[in-house]
Amino acid sequence: MSRLRKLYLAIAIWGAVHPMYYFVTWFNANGFDVRVILDAWHVNSATSGLVWDLTIAAITLTIWIISEVLVRRNWLALIAVPATFCIGVSCGLPLYLFYRARPEI
Repeated sequence: MSRLRKLYLAIAIWGAVHPMYYFVTWFNANGFDVRVILDAWHVNSATSGLVWDLTIAAITLTIWIISEVLVRRNWLALIAVPATFCIGVSCGLPLYLFYRARPEI
């Protein structure tokens, strides 16, 4: 495995673990209620801006992943789509780059 692929994988793991720590901490303190976390994400203009920024980035990344997977036939890379929406762009993007950078077989 190349250094670049190792770096992408390390960033994907970091992008999964680091944000998830904050989500788990928040859910432990406030309970698992999606409506409450959505309200927290829109508590002010700054957080709403970040939510929309990440939502637009996630949608764009998904379109890119799907369009490239259809051309490259790298079906395993589709795992980056649920990673993006369930964990975040900080995990989905480097995870997709990890799969995209694999050598052709």
